[in-house]
Amino acid sequence: MLYKTSGTCSRAIEVDAADGVIKSVVFIGGCEGNLQGISRLVEGMSVSEAVSRLEGIRCGRRPTSCPDQLAKALREL
Repeated sequence: MLYKTSGTCSRAIEVDAADGVIKSVVFIGGCEGNLQGISRLVEGMSVSEAVSRLEGIRCGRRPTSCPDQLAKALREL
């Protein structure tokens, strides 16, 4: 699934999950090293666990962040 982000440096997130487990995450745009780290940390994690850990994280004064946008994408799976 391709999720178009809003309010972040990344433009979109490609997410693949099966049977409630995250298989792969690729951020398009944004801080490459940090987002690769987030992607690798959540691969193999359950969708519900990732959402509970990432939802609501803010980036500075912004009301959202790349991790929060990933949580939103995972909720749409």
